[in-house]
Amino acid sequence: MSELSVLRAADYPRMPWKNGGGSTEEITRDTGEGLEGFGWRLSIADIGESGGFSRFEGYQRVITVLQGEGMHLHVDGEQSRALLPFDAFAFNGASDVSCTLIDGPIRDFNLIYAPQRYRARLQWLEAGGRLFTSAQTVLVLGADEHVEVRVGNTRHEQLGRYDCLQLSANQQLLEIAITGRSCVIELSVNL
Repeated sequence: MSELSVLRAADYPRMPWKNGGGSTEEITRDTGEGLEGFGWRLSIADIGESGGFSRFEGYQRVITVLQGEGMHLHVDGEQSRALLPFDAFAFNGASDVSCTLIDGPIRDFNLIYAPQRYRARLQWLEAGGRLFTSAQTVLVLGADEHVEVRVGNTRHEQLGRYDCLQLSANQQLLEIAITGRSCVIELSVNL
């Protein structure tokens, strides 16, 4: 039987960056403590100035600007396109990465996962939508003030900005309908 919970943004614990350059609000993770041992982790970071990113050897990262004008990433010496709000960008956690802010501070959303342990799919829905998934873990991050999520015919949940719905231990094909801007992440264990 799958487990469903709603995590509220006001309750996210704040923790220091791995490189000590700032702090992150951790939304949720599969396991582990601190910055080690997890298979996947979601977080929101505030970036006040251009600078270096922490390395996460053995992990894949997907980052999205939530607030602010955006940034450019420099990944192993290559500059990314301009990363504007709600434009996801993936890179290897072992890469040498720094950012240049476009015009002032930003807030970003991060998925970090171990690709040898998990398959991941991340997609932004501008005005909501409907999807079918059999992923073992499904996460829905609300990006508007009011986001409604319906899981199958049984559960309706209201999310505020940056609240997260977490569905764990799913073993069936589920219909998920969402109203409002959100990010949907599907994670399945590699066999």
